[in-house]
Amino acid sequence: MHLVGRALPARHYGSVDVFLEALEHAHPGDVLVVDNAGRRDEACVGDLIALEVARAGLSGIVIWGLHRDTTELRTIRLPVFSQGTLPAGPQRLDAQDSLALASARCGEHLVTADDFVLGDDDGVLFAPLDRAADIAELAAGIRDTERHQAARMTLGETLRSQTRFAEYLAVRDTDGSTFRAHLRSVGGAIEE
Repeated sequence: MHLVGRALPARHYGSVDVFLEALEHAHPGDVLVVDNAGRRDEACVGDLIALEVARAGLSGIVIWGLHRDTTELRTIRLPVFSQGTLPAGPQRLDAQDSLALASARCGEHLVTADDFVLGDDDGVLFAPLDRAADIAELAAGIRDTERHQAARMTLGETLRSQTRFAEYLAVRDTDGSTFRAHLRSVGGAIEE
């Protein structure tokens, strides 16, 4: 699973109308970020919303909470990231506040339309949209360094050798260096 796009926040209050309203303001490629307060007692997104999101041209859905209809979601093939599954939908209907479409929490992160979302098999990241180019450049550099290191490892060169780990150990206690600083000095990016 891979997704990238501008965040489209929506806070769930027990009804899917907030998602439909968010889609009224969506742009193709956006990522619906659903704040269901990390609830474990209800699933807030299922196949109908996923289909609607896909038809609107969005890149995917990120949910701070649970989803349902997993079999149907696989068929829809829209990336959906959540904290897990539960077959039961919400039984509550809370009052929607004025910030329902302005921001969404996802764990400790407060996400707005000024953020972008990156997701892959390892999880989801949020970052400021105005820093997207810088972050993409840095991430590509780290990816390339790690791929090069892995290729060298498959040819028999250990990571310890590549990162000159013995040199680091020899000076660590005398000069107070950190392994991250050492990695930067030798061009290894595994901890960035």
